[in-house]
Amino acid sequence: MTYLEQYTPGPARGAQIRKDGEKWTLILVRELRHSPEKVWQALTDPAHLREWAPFDVDGSLGTVGATVKLTTVGAPTPRITETTVTRADAPNVLEYKWGGFDMRWELEDSGGGTRLTLWTNIGHRFISMGAAGWHICFDVLDHLLSGTPIGRLVGPEAMKFGGWQRLNAEYAKQFGIEAPNWPPQAAKE
Repeated sequence: MTYLEQYTPGPARGAQIRKDGEKWTLILVRELRHSPEKVWQALTDPAHLREWAPFDVDGSLGTVGATVKLTTVGAPTPRITETTVTRADAPNVLEYKWGGFDMRWELEDSGGGTRLTLWTNIGHRFISMGAAGWHICFDVLDHLLSGTPIGRLVGPEAMKFGGWQRLNAEYAKQFGIEAPNWPPQAAKE
């Protein structure tokens, strides 16, 4: 049995939403058992990102001013976004845009581990879906850094996963919104 076959995401946790005018921000916090330096490498190195993130990147995200292309994984048609890293204070803060959405990663040393916080603006209709997706990405990241990789689980593949559907509903309830029935075939499976 593979690690992925044994994987079941825990309950929805560590997430909140904020509204500023018409802009919605999803904030996800996760405690990881790994040093900020190790987590930083996983957030900035293309080889590491390819193992857990919902996008591939053609260069390092670890340097301010670096211009890279982010390619969304699993999109029906390739979605490529060119971005410039606007902040890279290793191993504490990383900022860039992905497809027009602000991405801010904060890493805080917490007793030998890292308190990882992601701030990203997102369309209100997709907040619970985004929270569910990033929840799974963070789990995959934690497994990768622990030496028990389960493989990247993103995009349509993640949405077919029963754990994603449960998390989408749990986050929607937590945020006081209606869970989108997406993907439509999920209700039939």
